[in-house]
Amino acid sequence: MTRTSTRTPAVLYVCATRSGQPHGLAEQRAVEEGHSFAEKHGLQIKAEISDLYGEPNPCLRSGWRLVREMAERGEVDVVLTRWPTALSSKPELRYPELDHLGRHGAQLLFTWAPLSAMAGSGAAR
Repeated sequence: MTRTSTRTPAVLYVCATRSGQPHGLAEQRAVEEGHSFAEKHGLQIKAEISDLYGEPNPCLRSGWRLVREMAERGEVDVVLTRWPTALSSKPELRYPELDHLGRHGAQLLFTWAPLSAMAGSGAAR
């Protein structure tokens, strides 16, 4: 992949709105935090991808499948999301996804300040 910028390519993944509810404050905060985190850490957000919250298996969500495909094609080095439950409410379903991203040279970073501070800028592998 040819990069035209020195900023690391990233995708912002938001999974905050429950089915039947209007897009609201949680989604807005996730997007704002994601962009602020990206700016602070020299990341260039290539896409914002959203899914409805509630399905614990990330591979059953169309948005997450797009995130995986971007990593597989080498389009992004970083996946930003607010917190672990955006990936899955079940920790055992998160680990295969982290492994998948890692095999394709991408990492997951959490943008919520308490998590990003505790994990060295939010790194999760």
